[in-house]
Amino acid sequence: MKSQVRGGTRWKRFAVVMVPSVAATAAIGVGLAQGALAASFSISGQEFKVKAKSLVGEDFVQYGSVNGGKDLEGNAFAAPVAVSGFSKAWITDMCQSVVTPKVPFIGDVTLKLTAGTGKDKVYAEDIYLDVSSLKTNAEFKNIDIGVAAGALNTGPDGKPVPGKPGIQPNTKANPYGFGQRAEEAVLNDVEQKAWATTAATFKLPNLNLSLHRGTAQECFKD
Repeated sequence: MKSQVRGGTRWKRFAVVMVPSVAATAAIGVGLAQGALAASFSISGQEFKVKAKSLVGEDFVQYGSVNGGKDLEGNAFAAPVAVSGFSKAWITDMCQSVVTPKVPFIGDVTLKLTAGTGKDKVYAEDIYLDVSSLKTNAEFKNIDIGVAAGALNTGPDGKPVPGKPGIQPNTKANPYGFGQRAEEAVLNDVEQKAWATTAATFKLPNLNLSLHRGTAQECFKD
């Protein structure tokens, strides 16, 4: 979201990102791509937190990259990330929160979003997550570790496999850098921090979004 100035009040600090994200990725020795910068968009100067009871994803891939953006003061910065992708993912009891600090006349403000808390799960297709940290209990089916990032979506013959996630077209990453893939990933008790999420489809049943003063309503504490 772009910041706005109204009536002389400085609202830049209140420019929270309201697009929901899901939890995913396995932190198995991810190597950062040298000099790689996300090209799709400039990330906001705020990380968000995501918590979920479980995530089940198909066609898991992961590689290293670096996101670029500006902080809340407008200064340029770069953030190393583990980019994780799934062709399909189902998430149970998802919570996302982001804190905007020092809003004029209010103080810290937490935006909190929950979804998938009923019988229907959150569902995503062609989803990529730019993650800075992760805590979870993970299980993988048919995993390959140490795959060249540029070969994440190729078969035994080296040809791309349609419908399989690889390096997303709008991400600059070293095709010879470290990557990994698996047919299926099951993540339980997920707590992660992320800079960005993109998805072709994102369905959020039982969506509930609210704003709170202070930081007590974050999805989890560090």
